[in-house]
Amino acid sequence: MEMLNHHCGVTRDTRGVVHVAICNAGPLNILGSPVTDALREGLQRLASDRSIRVVVLRGQSEKSMIGGADIKEMAKLEQKSAEAFISRLRDLCEAVRQFPAPVIARMPGWCLGGGLEVAAACDFRIAAHDAHFGMPEVRVGIPSVIHAALLPRLIGWARARWLVMTAENIDAPTALAWGLVDKVALEGGLDAEIEHLVNALLACGPEALRSQKALLRQWEELPLTESVNLSVKVFGESFLTDEPTRLMQAFVNRKR
Repeated sequence: MEMLNHHCGVTRDTRGVVHVAICNAGPLNILGSPVTDALREGLQRLASDRSIRVVVLRGQSEKSMIGGADIKEMAKLEQKSAEAFISRLRDLCEAVRQFPAPVIARMPGWCLGGGLEVAAACDFRIAAHDAHFGMPEVRVGIPSVIHAALLPRLIGWARARWLVMTAENIDAPTALAWGLVDKVALEGGLDAEIEHLVNALLACGPEALRSQKALLRQWEELPLTESVNLSVKVFGESFLTDEPTRLMQAFVNRKR
């Protein structure tokens, strides 16, 4: 594993698949300020590498993807330091959300609070069969904020309200039924399920995927008519590369 810094490790393969691991953050991969900053810096450094086709975001420990934000650090905060702390986590979530290539959340064990917000910022979420999820913030006296705002878009207002206002955890089958995760792997099959998704993404045009991800992010923010009209320009720009011609011709040749 290549260490970009003390808390961000990277494993690459020849296909352009990069595993980004949260390192040296305890058995539950907890996000204290140093870990949060280091992971954000690592992702921002990787974002300019156009050879990267897929990112798999994971914890170093198999007990969780991210067990949450560091409650010991949060217990010592006051207003200004609290705003600085949560701004760091916001910036990490945005680094994930705005990463140019698709990002897959690898989700064994527990994924709670700020960890679930990071996962929500990913493009895909693949869970282990025994994974559990929750937003426990209100039980320790704080609201769920920043990228918890993505939850109603993912699972609807009623289920998002249940997560953030009851602070009750849900299991993997429930998360799948709610749409919080995309797939739940069979026992022992988490990496195989992720590899299946990776192969599906690698079968697509890399520039087309980057454009599609950027469009999806813009569609989240823009009115419908503006989204439709913006897409026309992006479609035309896709022909500035040889990717459409090359891949369409390959498709035609397979049909002969």
